[in-house]
Amino acid sequence: MLTITRKLEFDAGHRIPDHKSQCRNLHGHRYTLEITLVGNVIDEEGSSDNGMIMDFSDIKSLAKQHLVDVWDHSFIVYEEDAKVREFLESIPGHKTVIIDRIPTVENLAQTAFNILNAAYKDHYGTGLRLHKLVLHETPNCWAEITAEG
Repeated sequence: MLTITRKLEFDAGHRIPDHKSQCRNLHGHRYTLEITLVGNVIDEEGSSDNGMIMDFSDIKSLAKQHLVDVWDHSFIVYEEDAKVREFLESIPGHKTVIIDRIPTVENLAQTAFNILNAAYKDHYGTGLRLHKLVLHETPNCWAEITAEG
């Protein structure tokens, strides 16, 4: 199996509402996102993408459009975290991303995978698909999710 991987970074804040330690407080991270794709190598003479699974700049462009630019410098909040949502809504123009689960790195990785899986799926008609996503919350802590099948 031949795969390609593109790494991107973004900054975002969150909190884990019921956590037993410091993570229950508002805080942020410099997230690192690794996107691994699998698909057939393009074999089309004269094509800019000839010999590639996907151009790395296209991987970046789609990731930025669908996820990175949406989450970068935002506060990612669980929809049931009423106190924080109320606070964030009181700040005019604040960049807030509301998700349907507690924003642990595991849940953020799953959410990101779902978003990017749809963005990359068979983009060129070559069987292109998201194979794996790794989301680093810190240099020493991360979650990774791999496509089934």
